Amino acid sequence: MRLTSFQRLALWTTATTYFLILVGGLVRASGAGLGCPDWPRCFGSWIPPASAASLPPQFDPSQFNPVLMWTEYVNRLLGASVGILIFATAISAWRHHRRDPHILWTTIAAFLLVGFEGWLGGRVVAHELAAWIVTAHLIVAIIIVQLLLYATYASGVTGANSANSATGAKGATGAIAVLIALTLLQAGVGTQVRGAVDHALDSGIARELAIGTVGRLDFIHRDLAFVVLMAATVVTLWLLSKRSPLVSWAFVVLALAGLQIAVGLYMAYGYLLPAAQVAHLTVSSLLLGAETVLWLNSRSRTV
Repeated sequence: MRLTSFQRLALWTTATTYFLILVGGLVRASGAGLGCPDWPRCFGSWIPPASAASLPPQFDPSQFNPVLMWTEYVNRLLGASVGILIFATAISAWRHHRRDPHILWTTIAAFLLVGFEGWLGGRVVAHELAAWIVTAHLIVAIIIVQLLLYATYASGVTGANSANSATGAKGATGAIAVLIALTLLQAGVGTQVRGAVDHALDSGIARELAIGTVGRLDFIHRDLAFVVLMAATVVTLWLLSKRSPLVSWAFVVLALAGLQIAVGLYMAYGYLLPAAQVAHLTVSSLLLGAETVLWLNSRSRTV
């Protein structure tokens, strides 16, 4: 099927937003979250300083780390680029789909949320990476991706295609929505676990012992991961029993849920390697995206 200009832009914007989530995970894993200790500027300037000697007097030179600074600064530039792309997507929706509120208002909501997300990014710095604000920052980013997926789907599904996709899937729509909610909850708890680990590391606890200090919160996160896997299994078996054409998407969801657990276990027992942390966040984001696509396709009418 030939994509329209709106669909191409929306898909490109969605992919770039996913990449931003990946880079955000890299920033967190590398400890670069405070590479620029102020916001929206970096060490008081719009362009990062070249050396510690050029810092304004209100900044401690010991805060200056060029690698961490540029990692965080590139993350901010990418965030600004995503904001521009989402704005362009909203303009395109106004031009081509202004009579379809499902598309128009979804893209407008994404644009408003990306502004809120930028403000949250500033709060993350102001609160020095407090776990609750980092959790909110991640959840809003995931919701933006889901809104973009919704708008892209709504712009390309006809009534006939929707009916065909939903064959044998109508009874699973609610279950898929519950699966999405559980995965969002698990992602939020996971961010809290990550905050507790960072606090342990900052307190001087060895990396290989840090996860052991989290306690009950870590067990809740692990239990939720298996609940998500079981829920994905139930949805897959349901669609398989109904011979639904959506079963292939369900297997993608199931595979990502299993991969998320595997990467999480490797991370927990592999001394919290930064690469594993980034992979864990990326798989979690892809899982939510696949669940969203499955839910959209399971609906029995055009969105």
